[in-house]
Amino acid sequence: MEITRRDFIKDLLTLGGSLLFFPGSLKAEEKRGEAWHPAYEKLEKEGKLAQRVEQAYAIFEDCQLCPRMCGVNRQKGERGFCRAPARAMIFSAHPHFGEEIALVGKNGSGTIFFSNCNLRCIFCQNWPISHEGKGKVIQDEDLADMMIYLQRIGCHNINFVTPTHVMPNIINASRIALKKGLRLPLVYNTSGYERLEILKILDGIMDIYMPDMKYMDADHAAKYSSGASDYPELAKKAITEMNRQVGELMIDKRGIALRGLMIRHLVMPNRVAGTEKFVRWVADTLPKSTYVNIMPQYRVEYKAFDYPKIARGITVQEFLETMEWAEKYGLTNLDPQSVAVRNFYYKRR
Repeated sequence: MEITRRDFIKDLLTLGGSLLFFPGSLKAEEKRGEAWHPAYEKLEKEGKLAQRVEQAYAIFEDCQLCPRMCGVNRQKGERGFCRAPARAMIFSAHPHFGEEIALVGKNGSGTIFFSNCNLRCIFCQNWPISHEGKGKVIQDEDLADMMIYLQRIGCHNINFVTPTHVMPNIINASRIALKKGLRLPLVYNTSGYERLEILKILDGIMDIYMPDMKYMDADHAAKYSSGASDYPELAKKAITEMNRQVGELMIDKRGIALRGLMIRHLVMPNRVAGTEKFVRWVADTLPKSTYVNIMPQYRVEYKAFDYPKIARGITVQEFLETMEWAEKYGLTNLDPQSVAVRNFYYKRR
């Protein structure tokens, strides 16, 4: 029996047991009377998007998409640190309701989880996807069809999770999807381990950047993220560039994110993440109204059990001190869910 493209996409959207759902201080900056358009639409009208796709795909022949700079020819089947082929591998695609409120809205964030990873943290909560590479290899046109489907069922954005090593596939699929009617914001949901040269290719394509800032200490980054001692400095440079491209978070009248920077920082036990240094860096480097999500949901996963400093969850006090640091250094746009958790703990005292 022949499998249609529609059946293929439907099967892939439920891969990994994902369920399909059919349907603070943020300020809306949408100008009255002006219709919003995604960044990539403008770039296509300027005739530049196709050039970016060609530029990105050329990197596959000597892959230097991420700071690992493996130099393998992925077009010939060679695989570097991320173990990814030249075609995108997808684990799942579905409306996600566990993301930030500004992304989720009423109908969910159209989240696409890519297999493999260029950072591979030993405490990764998605380790079957990032470390073991579970998923299916697909064509760029199939990825574009997923994006269209997620738009059709009401998702508020297309959220690319772990996109760095498949960036060329993403921008090519986005161009194909644009021609089929895609008009949603694109979210680059990354570990933060990025090269400036690669981010500049994305300038004018991505509407929302959502990077992690995992550590402020090189030794911790090397120990817990597969030798990536350069992570803190490169992530800081990457986030600064992202801010240059998209600026502060902009939302519509419904509270849905349209454009801007959203930084995530996971609080880790024993101050491993260097949270005080992180909030001070944000306050000193970026607008103090930059959207920051200080996340309390660290849990012991994968190989973290073997590392005493991170082999437990965080305490209430460890989370509260991070929020106090954020207040001390003047950050004014903290994720509302983080603020709610803080307030809950204060009331329980």
